Amino acid sequence: MNTLLAAEDLSLFGTDPWWLVLVKAVFCFAFLMVTVLFSIVWERKVVAWMQLRIGPNRHGPWGLLQSLADGIKLMLKEDVIVKRADKVVYVLAPIVAAVPAFMAIAVIPFGPAGNEVSIFGQRTTMQLTDLPIAMLYILAVASVGIYGIVLAGWSSGSTYPLLGGLRSCAQMISYEIAMGAAFASVFLYSGSMSTSAIVEAQQDRWFVILLPVSFLIYIVTMVGETNRAPFDMPESEGDLVGGFNTEYSSIKFAMFMLAEYVNMVTVSAVSVTLFLGGWRAPYPISTFWEGANHGWWPMLWFVLKVQLLLFFFIWLRGTLPRVRYDQLMKLGWKVLIPVSVVWLMLVATVRALRNENIAFTDIVLYVAGAVLVVLLLSFLADFYRDRKKEDPGAGPAAERPFDPMAGGFPVPPKPGESLPPVPRRRPRHQRDLVVSGGPDTAIESDERGTDRV
Repeated sequence: MNTLLAAEDLSLFGTDPWWLVLVKAVFCFAFLMVTVLFSIVWERKVVAWMQLRIGPNRHGPWGLLQSLADGIKLMLKEDVIVKRADKVVYVLAPIVAAVPAFMAIAVIPFGPAGNEVSIFGQRTTMQLTDLPIAMLYILAVASVGIYGIVLAGWSSGSTYPLLGGLRSCAQMISYEIAMGAAFASVFLYSGSMSTSAIVEAQQDRWFVILLPVSFLIYIVTMVGETNRAPFDMPESEGDLVGGFNTEYSSIKFAMFMLAEYVNMVTVSAVSVTLFLGGWRAPYPISTFWEGANHGWWPMLWFVLKVQLLLFFFIWLRGTLPRVRYDQLMKLGWKVLIPVSVVWLMLVATVRALRNENIAFTDIVLYVAGAVLVVLLLSFLADFYRDRKKEDPGAGPAAERPFDPMAGGFPVPPKPGESLPPVPRRRPRHQRDLVVSGGPDTAIESDERGTDRV
């Protein structure tokens, strides 16, 4: 039924005249640009409010034109190309990063496909276009955008940008796998990869209620995909100066910043489409107002949901500190990917049992029993593994040697352990009494093998 509905809806696309397609394309571009300009100001205002600061308040009323002033300033800055850079790739990298960020919005529905609106007397849908594999198109476009960051890091001819580009590439690989598994769960329930069909399938219940684990996984992966805090390791100022965009200035740097914020809007729009009912009105409004999902009103609900997710991005930046890179990789490969795969298998099992007309209560019992068995086996495996790791001949904690670099990074001592003694210099009043050539000037050797007086 969902597949037939998707095919019927897709027949509404591709019939607009060329000038109307151009108008809709310009609207999509303008929507992204205006949302980005607003998001930059909103982020500064919200973070300032969280940190008890004023925030921008000079350019325009209440500082609303601050992001526009920043864009003009960046375009008037001196455009510097470093001497060791590969000039062709160096110039093309910001373009490669920015252009794919705008392309995903083409298949996002702003309104129902069956509810046409009038634009200059022409009836059309509130969506630029749709595809039977629209979600695969979004994944492909998101994968292309990472090439701009990688090429920017490589073409700069510097170590820190190269490390930032490699981090971004590894981060994309780690988090896009879990993102694809979260998408697959939505495909199983909607029966289609078309964005308009996925929204139509949420008529009775949003997928955030049916697939809460998929929603949480996608929320985490979309933050990692956009390189936003706390996953902004590709441009970590503490160890990479500025990451992949260290050697960029002027309009090229502005394009990287534009690509980041456009990606924020795009992934938020995808999240709204897949899990939050798309253009549908929230539950209390849709029950007592029949016209809430008709006309131009669906665009209002869609924009409000996107702004809510953008506020979530800002909230994370103002709340959580940046994670270490090993923690970032561990979360992606050891937590998100296994959880997303197991959840996908669970969703597929439930859908298969429902197709066999098995009662919902029986399905819940089967699934709960399987989950309990898996948890029990995991508990037993962890229990015996910890028993095997324990050393029966080890003495009390205070007698065990303490390694301050255990695991490759500094760690504090555990309870009962103490730091090894550190050789210290003699007090100043004793050093002042030392006579040149006297017995107190004997050469001592510290634990590192270097000689000191």
